[in-house]
Amino acid sequence: MASEETPTMTQTPIRTDSAPEAKTAPTRAWAVRLMIVGIVLAALNLRPAITSLGALLEEVRDGLGMSGSVAGLLTSVPPLCFAIFGVMAPRLARRFGPGAVVCAGMAAIAAGLVIRPFTGSTVGFLVASGLALMGIAVSNVLMPVIVKRWFPDRVGSMTGLYSMALALGTSLAAAVTVPMTDALGGSWKTGLAVWAALAVAAVVPWVPLVRERGAEGGTTGGTAGTAQQDDGLRITRSRTAWALAVFFGLQATAAYITMGWMAQIFRDAGVSAGTAGVLLAVTMAMGVPLAFVIPRLATRLPSQGPIVIALGVCGLAGYAGLYLAPAGGAWAWAVLLGISNCAFPLALTMVGMRARTGAGVAKLSAFAQSTGYLISIPGPLLVGVLYQHSGGWGVPIALMAALMVPQIVVGVIAGRNRTVEDEAAPAGAV
Repeated sequence: MASEETPTMTQTPIRTDSAPEAKTAPTRAWAVRLMIVGIVLAALNLRPAITSLGALLEEVRDGLGMSGSVAGLLTSVPPLCFAIFGVMAPRLARRFGPGAVVCAGMAAIAAGLVIRPFTGSTVGFLVASGLALMGIAVSNVLMPVIVKRWFPDRVGSMTGLYSMALALGTSLAAAVTVPMTDALGGSWKTGLAVWAALAVAAVVPWVPLVRERGAEGGTTGGTAGTAQQDDGLRITRSRTAWALAVFFGLQATAAYITMGWMAQIFRDAGVSAGTAGVLLAVTMAMGVPLAFVIPRLATRLPSQGPIVIALGVCGLAGYAGLYLAPAGGAWAWAVLLGISNCAFPLALTMVGMRARTGAGVAKLSAFAQSTGYLISIPGPLLVGVLYQHSGGWGVPIALMAALMVPQIVVGVIAGRNRTVEDEAAPAGAV
């Protein structure tokens, strides 16, 4: 298979230590296969905690006596946790290694998911949800780092693989949580807790990798090497880092608005509740195949601007359709917005391409995702306020379309062929 490297992807060797060649080729091949399994299982767990709750939110509200305002707050908790806890990921990775942190993150997801339905109170439910979201946040940030270290010449393929698994986990939890809950006796507590089993399964492949210290891409000395590389790299001095952070935030805003409100837009236009749910599922499902294709394509281009523009045009067309004929062309708008939402795997791919070193990827990933998720928090809430006060969807849809324009602009800037190390090098560096 041809290499997917571009001029933006000058790589450091996978191994950064000077250990003797004790690991044989078969051992290395075994570890690589296990890493691929670990990455896929981890990615499958990065959204079910959110989408399974969305499917049973009404039952959870009734069961816990949760007020409407608190239930609304739940929609903003995930991006808030991603922003807060994502910042911690690079420091934890330097201390313990990326693989160990992801392994602990999967364990935190499992614990949070199994605990939260049985706390018996709204506060306990929120705290346990926060534990699961903390595990998701650090794993979100560190997945590009692990891909960069283990698969430096296959960044596009591996980013596509875990983006596809992430999209699959998202749509799967949304689609099967309710029927699975019914099959398990109808208790929302069981329906939510059962997803902990998937997180437990995700822990398993990481344990031998972490124990062998191979999950860090050679971090017996690699963590130290990362710390050295990290000296003086001020990511906030990089225009590319800021552009990528804003791009990440705006695409996340569009995604959360779509997940939270698109079904309601269709229902208000006269589409049945069942069909509206299927339309939303179609939008989410578009990310499964495209999340694999887009990163592979992105790594073959010197600039990712054309892909950014193509996805943005699909989004603008989808919003125009929702405004002009929401029911008449519902299936077309669902497909177009599903394509547009694939800006997420593109953003993840650009994180891996806009930095040369593992340390640079870690800092860029943490900065872009944490800042981006902070940017995304007000969007779904603002759409709800505009809908309530305007009495229709015209103004909210106009806002969604308007936000797509700066998303395209900053995405083109973030997609330029350059690295953050060139822009954010420490003073005096050559």
